[in-house]
Amino acid sequence: MHADLDLVCMLVAADHGLATVATLRPSGSPHLTVVNAGVLDHPVQATPVVAFVARGRTAKLRHLRTRPWASLLFRAGWEWAAVEGRASLAGPDDPLPGLDADRIRLLLRDVFLAAGGSHEDFDEYDRVMAAEGRTAVLVTPERVTTNAPSSAHVDR
Repeated sequence: MHADLDLVCMLVAADHGLATVATLRPSGSPHLTVVNAGVLDHPVQATPVVAFVARGRTAKLRHLRTRPWASLLFRAGWEWAAVEGRASLAGPDDPLPGLDADRIRLLLRDVFLAAGGSHEDFDEYDRVMAAEGRTAVLVTPERVTTNAPSSAHVDR
């Protein structure tokens, strides 16, 4: 799976970390949005995850709280990679065991940077993240599919 996550990292760099994320509505139908996402190590388990930051009180967070599963699709040109897996949340309304409030603040920065972001004033970034109730969404890859010819499509 590591090779496929390396491809995800290349796609993140190629298109500003843009990804389409799918969560599940109560009806079971997919809810799709666009996010900036990247790859980093889980802050507690130290295993690779695909992560993005979600604004508080969004539909995707409501869906993930009741159905913690997400799929993300990254693309650049005609090359793509999709990552599916269980999602865990770390934010003001979603405490993650093992992380205190300061570590969550730093995690939001880490996710932003992994998605290709940059910021001149991280104190201001932290203020906005807190005011908007931002939450880190960490997706543990259980399936990675891609159209890359050298990929060893992973499906666990």
